[in-house]
Amino acid sequence: MPNYKKTKLACYLGFITQAIAANFAPLLFLKFHKDYGISLGNIALISTVYFFTQLLVDLFCAKFVDRIGYRVAIVVSEVCSAVGLIGLAILPDILPDAFAGIIISVTVYAMGCGLIEVLVSPIIEACPFENKEATMSLLHSFYCWGCVGTIIVSTLFFKLFGMDGWKWLAVIWAMVPAINIYNFATCPIVPIVEEGKGMGIRELGKKPIFWVSICLMVCAGASELAMAQWASAYAEDALGLSKAIGDLAGPCMFAVTMGISRIIYGKYGEKLDLMKFMLGSGALCVICYLMASLSASPVIGLAGCILCGFSVGIMWPGTISISSGKFPTGGTAMFALLAMAGDLGGSIGPAIVGRVTQYAGDDIRVGMGVGLIFPLVLIIMLVIMSRAAVRSE
Repeated sequence: MPNYKKTKLACYLGFITQAIAANFAPLLFLKFHKDYGISLGNIALISTVYFFTQLLVDLFCAKFVDRIGYRVAIVVSEVCSAVGLIGLAILPDILPDAFAGIIISVTVYAMGCGLIEVLVSPIIEACPFENKEATMSLLHSFYCWGCVGTIIVSTLFFKLFGMDGWKWLAVIWAMVPAINIYNFATCPIVPIVEEGKGMGIRELGKKPIFWVSICLMVCAGASELAMAQWASAYAEDALGLSKAIGDLAGPCMFAVTMGISRIIYGKYGEKLDLMKFMLGSGALCVICYLMASLSASPVIGLAGCILCGFSVGIMWPGTISISSGKFPTGGTAMFALLAMAGDLGGSIGPAIVGRVTQYAGDDIRVGMGVGLIFPLVLIIMLVIMSRAAVRSE
């Protein structure tokens, strides 16, 4: 009997790797600006390059991963992640242009993270675990704990050793994917569908309900990232907290509540109706955005930000589980397109909130109010999907 616990451990560490890559560089943005003289406009491009690279990798996976093979692709993901993080510590100092060194490093580990995002979910889905929906939710909770760990450990490291030691910390973080190379190289991996029997992009595109899944994923990504990426600024603006405390009170607590939501469903998923749980989460998300945008009390507003993490926790893994049930032969193409839709939502959500905030005279509450549209559309898509399910029975 293959040891699928090792597969599960490798996938957990894969999502922790992704969390490290997504959260470590943003903690250093002002350090890059100060030490290397990089303009804030170029600093903002770092996140854009990261997400855009992931989108391109999502598309690549939809076309080519089945030909390459899951094991080779997932091992490459960990290699890229480790090399990119080590490069972040080395390249800015050895290349003539420090910004080019940073962008090269970010691109390399973003390629790794894009592969992780697409491949880890179907690897778990293909394993013979009893409750796939609960297992998927628990898997995605490790991204949350990775975010929390990256922020807290990095903050403590900088307090103890100073910001100048960030290069050593980058190398330390690179050890996580480096170790996980061995795990993925040796753990049992089952094909998600039999070779040649997976649905292609065109075949999926002809299914109207698949486009509902895509809309769900866009809204899941937008609902999550619009709040997560602005939570720190909200904490500083609403409560007048310092940057370090704002990071802990905003995005860190957001990630904690999101992880709790995923663990609850991971533990009690067998007793819960996923569709109803997601509808309830969508309604709670609407309330959270209203709290953040309308409350005159900064404490209630911050509570809305933090509680929003709980409300969005099930949206991403839940959409993957629902889609897997609807399209059991969706294969790599389905997982890649869903990941791309989630990344697209994660890109446009914070951008819309930021742009509206700017037009509203830097009033972040107005931006949060507009962010309300994402969970509302998500609820509508869930209702359409549940009615389609009833009609098909």
